[in-house]
Amino acid sequence: MKQTFTTRLWRIPGKGGWTFATVPPTYAPSRTLAWGRMPVIATVDGHTWKTSVWREKSGRVLLPVPKLVRGSKGEGGRVTVALEFPL
Repeated sequence: MKQTFTTRLWRIPGKGGWTFATVPPTYAPSRTLAWGRMPVIATVDGHTWKTSVWREKSGRVLLPVPKLVRGSKGEGGRVTVALEFPL
């Protein structure tokens, strides 16, 4: 089952900081595996790849979005995300 939503990108500050899309609680997996991660098939603005989302200690679920996928979009850029949970 695919979950689709729109969200904004944000970046961890500093050199080498990752860029993420926060998964709204409604679309987050109900459980996670080791290290709070859950494998997904993610599609962001039409680019699909296998990755994982992970749950922070705060409960927020994050999808890392690599440069190859986000293109010229940076912090604050709006993206459409579709997640499939294969497990």
